[in-house]
Amino acid sequence: MATLDPLSLRLFISVAEAGTIAAAAEREHIAAAAISKRISEIEAQLGIALLRRTNKGVEATAAGQRLVALAHRALHELDDIAVHMRDYASGVSGLIRLGANVSSVVQFLPREIQSFARQYPRIHIQLEEKSSIGVVKAVAENAVDIGIFTSVPHGYDVQTFPYHHDRLALVIPPDQALARHQCVAFADTLDFEYVGLPPDTAISQQLTRAAHEHARSVNLRIQVTGYDAQCLMIAAGLGLGVMPHAVAQHQAQTLGLSVVSLTDAWAERELLLAVRSLAALPVACSLLVAHLRRG
Repeated sequence: MATLDPLSLRLFISVAEAGTIAAAAEREHIAAAAISKRISEIEAQLGIALLRRTNKGVEATAAGQRLVALAHRALHELDDIAVHMRDYASGVSGLIRLGANVSSVVQFLPREIQSFARQYPRIHIQLEEKSSIGVVKAVAENAVDIGIFTSVPHGYDVQTFPYHHDRLALVIPPDQALARHQCVAFADTLDFEYVGLPPDTAISQQLTRAAHEHARSVNLRIQVTGYDAQCLMIAAGLGLGVMPHAVAQHQAQTLGLSVVSLTDAWAERELLLAVRSLAALPVACSLLVAHLRRG
């Protein structure tokens, strides 16, 4: 049997995930006919059908789904070889791909990356902000080396380690009735309008779950993409907001907002570090994981 080449495996994964050869071709910047030819060659080599046509495009057969998983693993190992060799060739150096949710980016990572960079100036970090679920998915699929996310159910096969805790707080315009309280239950806020974050963030998902427990929904007046915009909209009187207490306190001083503690148990959150395999990490990545865990 001929050896399966990495490019063919990458293209097959792209087709299986995109659902059509045309979409995969656009994503990979290659002709659809070239992708189709490579997949036909893989099927001929393996002697089994990997894709079936549907009225919407294509979908992976059972064998195709298994190949996707195996191909991800094989490509991950090839990537690791290159990174490991680069580390050995140049000493403690290299590129770390770090995915993190907005809470960790705003609260903890700036000072921790700063201290790491002082200690290892030849290691470069590429930081990408994602939702918590997006972070875990990126780790599992080798899109990032290390992920930091709020503990949420995810179902991905990754290793996780404790990172930090934070606590959510309610941010309120100073002239709003709830601003007179030191603490409040989330259920008592559901009659008020909210300034929300994107629906795929851990905070938005938690608020939705908590509201459903009271047979209610969050009264969302406006949705923004980050804490800065959220606080500006709250200051403009457009609603309440929920965010990590440390972020809320900083913004409150600047914009004159009120910060009220939430009494709900879920307001206490755990942030986690995630990797595919701690033992298989390149040297540079292992150093950053150890540094962040000490933080």
